[in-house]
Amino acid sequence: MSLAVQFLVAGGAVLLAAMFLAGYWVTSRIEDGVTSNAATTTALYVDSVIAPILPDMRRSEALGESVKRALDETLDQGGLGDRIVLFRLWSRDGTILYSKDAGQIGKTFPLTPNLEAAWSGRVVARFDKADESEKGLGEAAGLPLMAIYNPVREPWSGQVVAVSEFYEIAHEFRATLSAARISSWLFVAGTTLAIFGLLWGIVYRGSRTIDDQRQALQERVSELQRLLAQNSALRLRVQGASRRAAALNERYLRRIAADLHDGPAQLLALASLRMDSRAISSPRARAVEREAEVGAIKASLDEAMREIRDICNGLVLPQIETANLAEILGLAVATHEQRTGTAVALSGDVPELGLASSEKISIFRFVQEALNNAFRHAGGQGQAVKVAAVDGRLVVEVIDEGAGFDVENVRADRLGLAGLRERVESIGGDFSLASSPQGTRVAVTLAVREKEQT
Repeated sequence: MSLAVQFLVAGGAVLLAAMFLAGYWVTSRIEDGVTSNAATTTALYVDSVIAPILPDMRRSEALGESVKRALDETLDQGGLGDRIVLFRLWSRDGTILYSKDAGQIGKTFPLTPNLEAAWSGRVVARFDKADESEKGLGEAAGLPLMAIYNPVREPWSGQVVAVSEFYEIAHEFRATLSAARISSWLFVAGTTLAIFGLLWGIVYRGSRTIDDQRQALQERVSELQRLLAQNSALRLRVQGASRRAAALNERYLRRIAADLHDGPAQLLALASLRMDSRAISSPRARAVEREAEVGAIKASLDEAMREIRDICNGLVLPQIETANLAEILGLAVATHEQRTGTAVALSGDVPELGLASSEKISIFRFVQEALNNAFRHAGGQGQAVKVAAVDGRLVVEVIDEGAGFDVENVRADRLGLAGLRERVESIGGDFSLASSPQGTRVAVTLAVREKEQT
């Protein structure tokens, strides 16, 4: 899970628990405050009505009949009669001095914690928590009741001389308390949700940032891994190309040595043998014979020199560094036609391209070697050079109409094809070969750019 989801689960659970704890605490404080305020107000009102009726409680331990009747009349009529369902007046020893239930007057009970708190001078109240032992509630037992324990004080000394206990029907108080509970819970829940939403927004943005950075890092790592794999493949390819280049150079040297041995060397050897012939060394040889032998030696030497020049012409490149593509192709075709006496068709729209020197040399050598192979193996039939440049790709093709050969079974170390492939791939090009009984097609494809106009 992302950090945002983790915070949503864990933080939501923690804040939900905190919300319930805070809501319970705030609601409890509000309930206590509202109950205490309502009880104090009611106690003051009841005390203001009852106190003038009561005698001096310090001197009298019991209430007279006139006082009891006055209390009965006061508590049964008006607002108190409608709201108070039970009223008792307690002495310090736990004796009931007065009760709306006359049967309880004069009885003594152990002081409850609420009575003791009232005797200490505090107004104590509880809502909907009447004891099951409470008697005299009658039909009001199922109603919302507020039990209030109010200390009765002596006016001139302020001392507590009695405690009044009464139960008030609290419909309005219950509605007020419910509204206070709902508003407090809504406030706590709204505040908690607002805090949680703000924190979640911050965590979500941070999580998005971390996820984006993680994804970017993974992409960078993947890219680096790809580049490392590519570099490793290129390194292996360069090593293989270096080994193949060394082998090709050795083959080139062997071919040059073979060409020199089979051509000029044989002619020079023949000329050297003729120098020792009788027509040259014998003083009695006729002049005609000597001249004929000298002519044959000169012909052998001339043939050897011609073959040496041909070999040198094949090794030495013309000045193509400053030539454009059209001039390079034209020079390669013209040189081949002049050397072999065959015709080569050059076709295609040759664009102005910004070629590097290595690319120019590779293209020249490719056309030169491909035409030599076409002349050697196809007899120069249907020789053609085609060039095209499309979408930044330069394609140069050399075609012949010879009998063709089996491409699958051709030797991988064949000097001409291997040299062409290595030369093309060394500059980042693609080499392709196709052959059939209708002819052979050799092509090179390079990624190039058009020359900028100045």
